[in-house]
Amino acid sequence: MKIAIIEDEELAAEALAAIIRRLRPEAEIIQTLPSVEEAICWLTLHASPDVIFCDIHLSDGISFEIFRQVSVKCPVIFTTAYNQYAIEAFQVNSIDYLLKPLKPTDVAKALKKYEDMQQQFIVQQLNGLQQLVHQPARHATRARFLVKIGQSIKAIPVEEAAYFMAEEGVVFLVTFGGKRHIINYTLDQLEEQLDLSDFFRANRHLIVHINAVQEVKPYFKGRLALELHPALEGDQTVSSSRAADFKQWLDL
Repeated sequence: MKIAIIEDEELAAEALAAIIRRLRPEAEIIQTLPSVEEAICWLTLHASPDVIFCDIHLSDGISFEIFRQVSVKCPVIFTTAYNQYAIEAFQVNSIDYLLKPLKPTDVAKALKKYEDMQQQFIVQQLNGLQQLVHQPARHATRARFLVKIGQSIKAIPVEEAAYFMAEEGVVFLVTFGGKRHIINYTLDQLEEQLDLSDFFRANRHLIVHINAVQEVKPYFKGRLALELHPALEGDQTVSSSRAADFKQWLDL
């Protein structure tokens, strides 16, 4: 595990490094960066580490500026004495938010979270390879759905679908104009027919179009709360197991 530390206080950086070495002796701390400017320069010129521990208040500014200027793909664990930046941290590749003074137990939990995510990613890759080998080719993505309106049949282009929702055993196509139409497909069947760069299976009852997602907020137990357009009654959430994939899909 290769780790970079972004921290402007030398003693704090050394203390964090000591905690990491004690918890993960095999880990390699490849760089300690004391400022926004130096972090931008180093991350631009070097391969990304496996994980970054990053303070928020640095000597020359707020560390979020680093991630606005450099595309950082690895997970980030934020460390700070302030708790008002949790939402903004969530918009970066944040997997944890630790308040100073840092406790070894908190650092251990953050490292374990990172390792669990990596293990889950490996399992997903293996499952994906197995599916490619054993499953038949996917159907072409659907361009429209036929729905019944009174005595007529109407074609609804797929780009007009804001989301598909299952309610008491019935699946509805809901348009961006707020109209609901019953369709004769399950959500599992729809996943096989939709362009998954545009649609995401948020939970057992909901598939959403990327343009229908207006706001995303942290929710209980690692889940994400969604605000959709058109609005949908009740709490609409993404499960904790799918939260990382959802953030990647939204390019957060």
